[in-house]
Amino acid sequence: MVVVAIIVSFLIQFFSIFTLYRLFRTRSYDITGKISEISSLIKSGSLAYLNRQFLLVSVVSIILAVAISLFFGLLTALTFSLGSVFSALSAYLGTLIAVNTNSKTACSARESFQSAFTTAFSGGAVAGFLLTSIGLLVVSGLYALFLSLGYSDPSNLVGLGFGASLTGLFARVGGGIYTKAADISADIVGKVEMGFSEDDPRNPAVIADQVGDNVGDIAGTGSDVFQSYVCSLIAAMIIGALTYGKEGTTYPLLVLSAGLISSLIGSLLTKIGGGNVRKAKRSIYLGMYTASFFTAASSEILAYWIFKDLKVFYSVLAGIVAILLLAHITEYYTSPGSKVVRGIVTASKSGPAINILTGLSVGLEATLAPTLILSLATLIAYWFEGLYGVTLISVGFLSIMATFISMSAYGPIVDNANGLIAMSKMNGDLRRTMDMLDSIGNMTKATCKVYAVGTSVLAQIALFSAYLRAAHLNTINVANPLTVAGLLIGGSLSFLLCSLVIRAVSKAAHVMIREIRREVSEGKIEGARRAHIHCIEISTKAALKGMFYPAILSVTTPFIIGLLFGSEALGGLIAGNLATTLPLSLLMCISGAAWDNAKKHIEVSGEKGSPLHVALIIGDTVGDPLKDASGPSLDIFINLIGIASLLYAAHTL
Repeated sequence: MVVVAIIVSFLIQFFSIFTLYRLFRTRSYDITGKISEISSLIKSGSLAYLNRQFLLVSVVSIILAVAISLFFGLLTALTFSLGSVFSALSAYLGTLIAVNTNSKTACSARESFQSAFTTAFSGGAVAGFLLTSIGLLVVSGLYALFLSLGYSDPSNLVGLGFGASLTGLFARVGGGIYTKAADISADIVGKVEMGFSEDDPRNPAVIADQVGDNVGDIAGTGSDVFQSYVCSLIAAMIIGALTYGKEGTTYPLLVLSAGLISSLIGSLLTKIGGGNVRKAKRSIYLGMYTASFFTAASSEILAYWIFKDLKVFYSVLAGIVAILLLAHITEYYTSPGSKVVRGIVTASKSGPAINILTGLSVGLEATLAPTLILSLATLIAYWFEGLYGVTLISVGFLSIMATFISMSAYGPIVDNANGLIAMSKMNGDLRRTMDMLDSIGNMTKATCKVYAVGTSVLAQIALFSAYLRAAHLNTINVANPLTVAGLLIGGSLSFLLCSLVIRAVSKAAHVMIREIRREVSEGKIEGARRAHIHCIEISTKAALKGMFYPAILSVTTPFIIGLLFGSEALGGLIAGNLATTLPLSLLMCISGAAWDNAKKHIEVSGEKGSPLHVALIIGDTVGDPLKDASGPSLDIFINLIGIASLLYAAHTL
């Protein structure tokens, strides 16, 4: 039955390549010289950064692979290396798709709102399906290879998850530092000090900001997709093998295969018949609900066919329902024009301080509902199927990941296209069209960030369940002082990671702001390619420097705690990290998105340049590193802690 997952993965990849060919080759795009020039600069900047980033990552990975082979065996080292390679490949593929779609989307806007939306969403869909199918293919293909060699234990795949998560963390942290350093600098100097409009070509940081959208949101998301798939699926397969044997390992693979096909059906229905935001949102939700329905129906059929029982299906269903609820909660708190976002706008009339306080309170409040939903889903799954049911919640979450990654990739594509139109000084009607599309992108990006939080948390729960089995623990005694120490250390790690990331963003922004002010004072701005390249270089250096400390923290801590204090303390470390990462990541992602969309709400209404607009820009500047750097970095950080702990337990306990 593992072969079914391999076949489905190849079919989805064939569909993705065909869609990409049809998008780029069968449509004629009248790309003007200015758009082509700027798009080429964004593309070269994005790929140059990724080349430098993954060259350094490859050196670190090789050193770690040698160490892993010495302590955990050659097989684990090989799977670790494969995880690193495919995680990096996912980042490259996502970026290549995005940087080649943005100019097409900008030119499609000349035809109609509908044409631009279709082009951008098609590009996002290709990225979503290609990246998720690669994740499923690598796990199922490698497991099939192990079966043919006589290795039936899914624990042999743990190294794959470790490599994928480590490279994913580098991509997320580095990309987040890069994009937010440029974004903050462009906003503070360009918008607040100089009064430039969004993406004004006179602003030297604009191109670096556009490059950052790709290396942060696209490349980081690509690696995140792969590591989430790998970590959650491996944990489900390990517990499934211990609970039901062969059937327990194949069911998660078949559910994710069905989810890919269901997401494909949903994407075909994501079409709009008119040119307005409401119809576009309705179309996106139609695709999401269609994918969810067919995945749930397929999971039910598969559960009855394999187990002659529906208990495992209820666990998957709990995950699918949780996704839909989180999507609506996120829209309520972050959607442009929502009651919550309008409240931030109203409060901002009293100045930037009140804007920040109000946005912060929104994020604090918004942590409750998602936490309750995920907690309830976990209880329901455990009620029906124990620890295996808990791991299947994450499988339900992952089942329609292609749909959510399509939505996530759509946002940066539209953002880049909007910037291309502004920097090319095309007519105002096109800019208004792109602003409407961008408002949809802000909603989808916020939804997908919360989705990523939920996916990582559920993956961590699954990894924690697998860790308990690997460490031969039925329970963890919280009265044990060693366990308490592990809990406290694990809880503090999330805050330390955020501090490292935000500090790196602040330092890079400080250097870039000084450079922009110097360029502006010397009059070297209008069309100055050198000024843009210098800002790109500043972001690149900061990102490459800042991404190592979080990686070192996440890799070394589990092994140190395990060796010094034992298995229960390490279990406490996982639990403590889980307890703080969920609310902290939700706080950052939702607050940041609410601040951003409050600013967009005013910009669309035509109040740019007013004191209210300045206050909202400042709030958005505070939220940027939270929602696009430290918050998303926690998603991978939590899984890296879990998979490193599982690797330790599987080979030493």
